Amino acid sequence: MSNSSSLTQFLLLAFADRWELQLLHFWLFLGISLAALLANGLILSTVACDHHLHTPMGFFLLNLSLTDLGSICTTVPKALDNSLWGTTTISYMGCAAQLFFFYFFISAEFSLLSIMCYDRYVAICKPLHYGTLLGSRACAHMAAAAWASGFLHALLHTANTFSLPLCQGNALGQFFCEIPHILKLSCSHSGYLRELGFIVVSVCLVFGCFIFIVFSYVQIFRAVLRIPSQQGRRKAFSTCLPHLAVVSIFVSTGAFSDLKPPSISSSSLDLVVSVLYSVVPPALNPLIYSLRNQELKDALRKMMTGCFSRATNLPLFLCTTLIV
Repeated sequence: MSNSSSLTQFLLLAFADRWELQLLHFWLFLGISLAALLANGLILSTVACDHHLHTPMGFFLLNLSLTDLGSICTTVPKALDNSLWGTTTISYMGCAAQLFFFYFFISAEFSLLSIMCYDRYVAICKPLHYGTLLGSRACAHMAAAAWASGFLHALLHTANTFSLPLCQGNALGQFFCEIPHILKLSCSHSGYLRELGFIVVSVCLVFGCFIFIVFSYVQIFRAVLRIPSQQGRRKAFSTCLPHLAVVSIFVSTGAFSDLKPPSISSSSLDLVVSVLYSVVPPALNPLIYSLRNQELKDALRKMMTGCFSRATNLPLFLCTTLIV
């Protein structure tokens, strides 16, 4: 039994007992994280460099890629380090920092997804007011509000969680620091109930955003079905389906992780579910948007073609310079 004042580190859940399997998890996580970094980096550079994507949706997509990069860079590096060296430890302050940044980026991402839903609603249901309702200043204010709400949400939960006295050991049943698993170590009933109250409030806010997204998409689909031309309906659906797919993955994996019954809970299942909602979405989100968004695909193709052309012309340029 230990007290939180004497805790210097936590023990994370290992992916496997055998070092060979841990090494396999290392290469798997490394591949997923590199794919996420590459894909989100491409979207960031494409949106920043192509003036055709300097739109409200492009601006919010850029912010979404930042949250994806932040969330995967918060949890995966420590998991890679532990898998490679066969350790399971994380320092007390490192755990607090990991928890804060993970909830910061996740909260900001869900706020941005709600804002992007509003963007699609205005673009399809109120196109004549799009420039007024989603001007550059309004977009900047909404993005700032999303990041600020994520910061306050993460700060509140982190400060309250790590103020609780911990006397149930230091072993976390997760590969990264997460609030429910730290609460299991608490020996303060009142602090535990206080944090549960904060979680209930957060769940209510998330549920409110989810209801807003559902209601908005009901209005969007009703407006799209009234479009007379098939090409117009296809174009409208192509701008909405990527966002809807990303929201579905984000909400379904997170909801299953939080609401799954204790009867089916196990360390291996918790590990798989946590990977599904913390590691996989940052790698899938840019793929979904790049496959379904025609403007983004064209911009990516243009940028990649330009980079390839410059790369193939580089030797000729060097030879010409040497000759001169």
